[in-house]
Amino acid sequence: MATSTKGNVTGPGEVVAVHVPARSLRHDLRAIKIVLHREMLRFGNDRTRLLSSLVQPVLWLFVLGTGLGSLINRGPAVGVDYRTFVYPGVISMTVITTAMFSAASIVWDREFGFLREMLVAPVSRGAIVIGKILGGALVATSQGVIILALAGLVHVPYSPSLILTLLGEMFLASLAITAFGVSLTAKIKNMQSFFGIMQMAIMPMIFLSGAMFPLSNLPGWLAVLTKINPLTYAVDPLRHAIFGHLSVSPQVVAQLNPGVSWFGWHVPVGLEIGLVAVIGVILTAFAIAQFRRTE
Repeated sequence: MATSTKGNVTGPGEVVAVHVPARSLRHDLRAIKIVLHREMLRFGNDRTRLLSSLVQPVLWLFVLGTGLGSLINRGPAVGVDYRTFVYPGVISMTVITTAMFSAASIVWDREFGFLREMLVAPVSRGAIVIGKILGGALVATSQGVIILALAGLVHVPYSPSLILTLLGEMFLASLAITAFGVSLTAKIKNMQSFFGIMQMAIMPMIFLSGAMFPLSNLPGWLAVLTKINPLTYAVDPLRHAIFGHLSVSPQVVAQLNPGVSWFGWHVPVGLEIGLVAVIGVILTAFAIAQFRRTE
């Protein structure tokens, strides 16, 4: 076969040169936008996933919350419905599980070969990872908005400032969890392995975050586990925001919303939010590094 030294087409037997555009910031930003848009489209078109992911939080909030509330509301915390207390925990569980399911789409794309096509595109792999993380965070926050719509049913006021605060905290937590999930998917080849690891990692973190029980008067070993659990610092700001809009006595606040303490020092909510943000940045950088080494 004849070849052309310049790569121009001069005949049916010549080699055709392929021009690959150079990588640039503009192409990376466009890649982030496209990946993010694809995640939102997948979420919007999968109504079965949307409905099924709402079943668990509704069960936790109205079935378990009502059942346990019949016992808890007889104690010193009378005046606060247990469903009101557990509401921020249900919000956090909703966005966390949805964020992890969004990250699982990478494993699905790998099984069907679509991920390889994205990784060989003339854009940085970091842009693809960031697009996935932002898309997963927006999907998880969108799911959380549906739970926010139920606030009035558990005696949480529809305050604009409260809603905006919860949205911001939900999005920040979703970013960190999606980044964690994306970093896990770098080496996982099938969905069964991913969901096994997800159950092993996420469920203990949820139960040790104070989502279902107050952080006050815990046994020493359990108090230590809650303080070293990153999700605790995502759940606690949500609860602080909600209790800041409730009319309850200081005694009830001290019991149900004590916050997190390090060696007797009360951790400010702003520092907790900062910790979640830093963890999200570190996990995002780790996920990018993982995918740059992926073949």
